[in-house]
Amino acid sequence: MNNGHELIEALNQIEKEKGISKDILLEAMENSLVAACKNEYGKADNIRVNIDRETGNVVVYAEKEVVEEVEDPVLQISLANARLNDIKCDLGDIVHVEVTPRNFGRIAAQKAKQVVVQKIREEERKSLYQQYFDKEKDIVTGIVQRYSGRNISINLGKVDTVLTEAEQVKTEHFEPTERIKLYVVEVKDTTKGPKITVSRTHPELVKRLFEYEVTEIYAGIVEICSIAREAGSRTKIAVRSTNPEVDPVGACVGVNGSRVGAVVDELRGEKIDIVNWSEDPAAFIENALSPAKVVSVKANAEEKTASVIVPDYQLSLAIGKEGQNARLAARLTGYKIDIKSESQAYDEAEAEEIVEDEIMPEDLAEDMEIQDVEE
Repeated sequence: MNNGHELIEALNQIEKEKGISKDILLEAMENSLVAACKNEYGKADNIRVNIDRETGNVVVYAEKEVVEEVEDPVLQISLANARLNDIKCDLGDIVHVEVTPRNFGRIAAQKAKQVVVQKIREEERKSLYQQYFDKEKDIVTGIVQRYSGRNISINLGKVDTVLTEAEQVKTEHFEPTERIKLYVVEVKDTTKGPKITVSRTHPELVKRLFEYEVTEIYAGIVEICSIAREAGSRTKIAVRSTNPEVDPVGACVGVNGSRVGAVVDELRGEKIDIVNWSEDPAAFIENALSPAKVVSVKANAEEKTASVIVPDYQLSLAIGKEGQNARLAARLTGYKIDIKSESQAYDEAEAEEIVEDEIMPEDLAEDMEIQDVEE
């Protein structure tokens, strides 16, 4: 190639701007040119192409075995002809014989352009995939583009994605150009680029938002142990501290509620209850039912069930609107929770006592029958 130096300079520039290795591009060109040689030689099994890494010059050579009598001139060469290229070669050796066609410079230039364009696309796709794959299970900021039916088109910077109806919070509505936080559920590599699944309903979105807002969580001093969410309405999170001097709930709430307030604002007013996690199931269940006050909790760790008694005036608060508070507490703790008011518990206890008084043990009844007979 007469313009070999120009090729190397162009590849150096691509390596600098696109971050694609010059050696990778040159290797791809060599492989492509080998395939092109099939048109010239009919077969390319023993054809090799070398592009000089400094000058860019292209050389095509054939690998041939040195033999006494040539039967296949494509794959073999006589000892006399072989020694014209390499005086030290001997029978049985493999020698490289240059077979560069006269018009190969033009072919090489065309192939170089095709390979570079294709390789740039491939490497950019791989780079994009890796960039967003690193964000999987994390949050990203997206810009709302438009509504497509019930789905929302979102721009994430270098790629677009779709926030499907299933991953949207029903109470939320966005305007074009609005910036929103999204949880990256999954990133897949496709021929058209990375396919990114995002969500606004995933519980981990709340967890990640707290990690960004609360430095103690990011530093590992405060841990989010459990989370239960009904997107758009209410979320409960259970936290604990690895440092006895740090109040985990206070750290998450922040001064004047600044930290939890930032999360609530991002979630468009979704209510958030932050409670202390405890190894004691009864204490954890009591905390989980906050803001309701609890009289007593009996937890069965084996069956994962719990009986809770609350003051009469706290029953509706403990259960919550349409059972939401009790439902979230159950999901947060992993226990099936049965909530009763003090009056209900008292009435049930009285009923049990009456039944016990009315039912006479069998052995006692038999003794009384025997006594009646004797009398």
